[in-house]
Amino acid sequence: MLRFVLRWLLSAAALLLVARFVPGITVDTYGVALVSAVVLALVNGVIGPVLRLFSFPITLLTLGLFALVINAVLFGVGAWLIDGFEVDGPTALFVGAIAYGVLTWLVQAVAGDKKK
Repeated sequence: MLRFVLRWLLSAAALLLVARFVPGITVDTYGVALVSAVVLALVNGVIGPVLRLFSFPITLLTLGLFALVINAVLFGVGAWLIDGFEVDGPTALFVGAIAYGVLTWLVQAVAGDKKK
């Protein structure tokens, strides 16, 4: 349970870092970042696998680059669902999705997934 809370808090902090350094992305408060981290996790967990399944042929043809489009779409859906989390324009959407993906990957590496 503690590991889950740690990953959640670090994911929210990662979103705040993305908002700080990527022009066009704004997160109003840390509370909005906490809610957005949960919504982004749910969007990636529920909608993400379906989009990845249906886009698999395109992803193969583009040698995996279409996965960036899928991640940007999922990031945009999360921003669309939350008031106080805004993404202005496609460039901010792609850069923000990549930056958030890298940062949350680091969070997973730091917090870990498995009990020891």
